[in-house]
Amino acid sequence: MKPWTLTRCRQRIAWPLACLAAAWLTACTSAPPPAVPIVQPEAATGSTAKPGWTLERFAVAAANPLAAAAGAEVLRAGGSAVDAAIAVQMVLALVEPQSSGLGGGAFLLHHDGRRVQAFDGRETAPLAATPDLFMTPEGKTMPFMDAVVGGRSVGTPGLVMVLTMAHRQHGRLPWARLFEPAVALAEQGFAISPRLHGLLREDPALKNDSVAAAYFYAADGQPHPVGHVLRNPELATVLRNIALQGPRAFYAGPVADAMVEAVRQHPSNPGLLSHDDLQRYGPREREPFCHPHQAAQRRLTICSFPPLSSGALAIGQILGLLARQPDVAAGRAWQDPDWLHRYVEASRLAFADRAQYVADPDFVAPPGGSWASLLDGRYLDDRARLIGPTRLPQVSAGEPDGQHSSWAPMADQPEYGTTHISIVDGFGNALAMTSTIEAAFGARLMVSTDRSRPGGFLLNNQLTDFSFAPTDAQGRPVANRVEPGKRPRSSMSPTLVFDADTGELLMSTGSPGGALIIHFTAKTLLGTLQWGLSPQAAIDLPNVGTLGGPVLLEAGHFPADTVKALETRGHTVRQAPMPSGLQALQRGMKDGRSVWLGGADPRREGVVAGD
Repeated sequence: MKPWTLTRCRQRIAWPLACLAAAWLTACTSAPPPAVPIVQPEAATGSTAKPGWTLERFAVAAANPLAAAAGAEVLRAGGSAVDAAIAVQMVLALVEPQSSGLGGGAFLLHHDGRRVQAFDGRETAPLAATPDLFMTPEGKTMPFMDAVVGGRSVGTPGLVMVLTMAHRQHGRLPWARLFEPAVALAEQGFAISPRLHGLLREDPALKNDSVAAAYFYAADGQPHPVGHVLRNPELATVLRNIALQGPRAFYAGPVADAMVEAVRQHPSNPGLLSHDDLQRYGPREREPFCHPHQAAQRRLTICSFPPLSSGALAIGQILGLLARQPDVAAGRAWQDPDWLHRYVEASRLAFADRAQYVADPDFVAPPGGSWASLLDGRYLDDRARLIGPTRLPQVSAGEPDGQHSSWAPMADQPEYGTTHISIVDGFGNALAMTSTIEAAFGARLMVSTDRSRPGGFLLNNQLTDFSFAPTDAQGRPVANRVEPGKRPRSSMSPTLVFDADTGELLMSTGSPGGALIIHFTAKTLLGTLQWGLSPQAAIDLPNVGTLGGPVLLEAGHFPADTVKALETRGHTVRQAPMPSGLQALQRGMKDGRSVWLGGADPRREGVVAGD
């Protein structure tokens, strides 16, 4: 599928919304306003236009061309969507180490043509962890990066175990076969991409880890250049052992010993991960969180990951609140300040509820006895009435079912990045999987069982997704505080969309981006489902968001009069690069045949592969 251009729009008047988006994007890029720095999950490293794709039998959308190709290869060999996801993820662990890998976790949403399943491979807090893990002896919260770098922030990794669970239920090819592409690439090497090089150059802490420094950097301390062939024989050995022995090769033996030693013996910031934590780790199968959505003349069901993810709830609330506003579906969004104002106010209300209520459901009960209470029609009616013509001076969490919460709202703190994979196979299976090691390069702690060989894998800093402060000034506990064995709240939002009447799968999507994942995914759903854009055109739309404070606009895409109009409504506006990493596959039609339309984010390296 070709990207929409003004020329094509003039020729195809049947697609007015796509034309409107193309015209607006063209107009807005001519005079970018000055940008104000915003802390991003991963730094921006440029933009490359993506063409959009059309596939007929199966498709893999992933964050790196080598990973997408590995997934497509598995599907051609008769593999399932889960088989392909395993192959994709193992390659990403090698070629996109800043975002995900063996030392992290994942949320996997799967549809087998009959039911949707949610596989939870989120990291857990060590059993020795206490609520004051990130408090100083003086009773203050630690500076964020002081907490991130080192062993303190490392949670028990869940990726390998959750992929094992999913494969046992939905795999078609042998487990070991799925590791072959990554093992071959690790041994033969891959060319360092501009994005990986740029992130290595900008990171101030990774080179302080001796294993990572020896692997990623040259003798002069500079990262290896773009195009340098990077080999990782240590990771190849680890992957080969997991392929042959299953997850026990990761959670016990030399790899487990190396992880525990790296965490507990960190010279400046040791952590608590133990062999007991690794041996006790278990993934969860949870009920997916699904809610109805009306799009134009079609009734839809949107399914995403339940709490402990906050994504499904926040996106559902934003969409529900917008549906209660005038002219929401008029096609003026993403260019009209009035609509942007309403979007931001809806987001602030959703993020207030997120801060108050969402945490690991094994530790925290939902408000009103059900997470669905936050999407109840009467509740959203009440919340929607709070949205007026100007910015609300203060936004607080609501009270579903009129029940007052005893929790303290979690204070805003940084939340970092991930990677996303969307896959549909030729057997009627589909998945959306978002995986992560949290910040770029995680805890900046690389694990190796044999330091005579270059490489290894990075450990997560997932525990910094917990609230650093366990209570507020009044002593009320924060729902998302650290507790032993608990899983930290997440914003990861792997999403599947269905026709509510027929049950047909219509879409798989998701994104990296820390807490901004919620906005990136909401934008794509609005663009495709409400405004009729192709997946690529929806992904290409400029990014907008808020975490409860300023309005965040992607720099270079919004004219000065839009910014001024938002400021007139009381908003503080900040502009900066907002490097989402969206992937999307959507059911479409071509020459009377059902096809898959694919899109990948121009802000990163992702592509769509398949047949």
